[in-house]
Amino acid sequence: MPRLSLIASCLLGLLLAAAPASAREVSVPPWGSGESRGEDLSIWLVTFSPGDDVPSWWGHGSLVVEDRRLQQSRLYNYGMFSFSDAMLARFAMGRLEFWVGHSSVGSTFRFYREEDRDVRIQELNLTPEQRVTVAKRLADNVLPENREYLYHHYNDNCVTRLRDMIDVATGGQLREFDRAPGRMTLREHTRRYTAVNAPMSVLLDFMMNDEIDHPITKWEEAFLPDELESQVAALQVKGADGQLQSLAAKSWNFYESPTRKRPPAEPPPWGPWIFALGLALGGAAVGLAAWERQRGSRVARMLLGLENAVLGLVLGLPGTALFIMWWVTDHTVTYRNENLFLANPLTLLALPFGVALMWGSQKARARLFKVWVALVGLGVLGIVLKLLPPFDQDNWRLIALILPVSVGMAGAFGLDRVLARLRGGDRASTGRSAAATSLKAP
Repeated sequence: MPRLSLIASCLLGLLLAAAPASAREVSVPPWGSGESRGEDLSIWLVTFSPGDDVPSWWGHGSLVVEDRRLQQSRLYNYGMFSFSDAMLARFAMGRLEFWVGHSSVGSTFRFYREEDRDVRIQELNLTPEQRVTVAKRLADNVLPENREYLYHHYNDNCVTRLRDMIDVATGGQLREFDRAPGRMTLREHTRRYTAVNAPMSVLLDFMMNDEIDHPITKWEEAFLPDELESQVAALQVKGADGQLQSLAAKSWNFYESPTRKRPPAEPPPWGPWIFALGLALGGAAVGLAAWERQRGSRVARMLLGLENAVLGLVLGLPGTALFIMWWVTDHTVTYRNENLFLANPLTLLALPFGVALMWGSQKARARLFKVWVALVGLGVLGIVLKLLPPFDQDNWRLIALILPVSVGMAGAFGLDRVLARLRGGDRASTGRSAAATSLKAP
């Protein structure tokens, strides 16, 4: 698999929030053909809790239409996509298409129960006319000529489509309610949902720019199923009689997991731990360099080379992918990312030079020194530029992790040079003293 596809597959968890089952092509439902009556229809918002695999970390949402008189129901899912190598390529270019499908309510609910994921239901308190409108729009959206859309994780996904549908049904009352400021930024929401896997959380944090760091409204927070669910529960809408009533007529659980926890309310406070890890990695490089010089240890040299190779891969590969995605893709959340001051294609050079150092190459030492000094300079420049308003990305956690590593590596090879010069100076001084002594001898 190409290198970019590997990065794409790692990032898939951020940009995909799809349901697991594919839709079946069936006949037009009675609410699509005009047979259903509004008073017989029921519209449900269904929220599925997050799962274990990366694409399901965000949870999922769907709408259900039920005609009680005709005893028919269907679940509408805007999270359909085709998983393939071509899909990964489209994802990497930021041009991934999703579509809406429909499926059996019972079989879909049973699937999520088998996955040990909550299935929470809210029946929407809509007028008969509003129910007909929503049901007809869903039936039209699922048609082949209407079903596809260009996916965007934050702005246009399987939940924002439900939000928009509910807003239309309520005459814009949901959007009006959601003009209030959101609880946190998109990045903070992302960090709290990805807290289940620290390495992936840090990777996703690295890949995203300041587009997700600005204050948002509750409307924008409703890209998440749980947020939309809570907003529907809180919203009071005007009924047919003009009186305010809850948008959620009633709520119940089809299944509630006895073990699975809800996502944390706040992003995890990992800053001090991340900084400690950065200091440990940078300090280890200095320690290995000192050990090698003082003892002439081959093991120390091998470990220092290995650390460079691993860091060149772990930091350089995402940095290179980020650089490429900025220039050649439509992923706007990767553009002009300040983390490129910390890790970029230059960092990837530590991989081959680290391997060469393990084999004893002296040229690799000089090259690694230049690479890490350049990265330290870029990292410091990135901090200085934060004094300017355009450089407002929330990346202090990444600075705390990566800059100490670069400083430690530069210090390791700088120490190597300093010690070499000191030893060279000691030998020269010894030589001069010996020569002076021989001249004084009779």
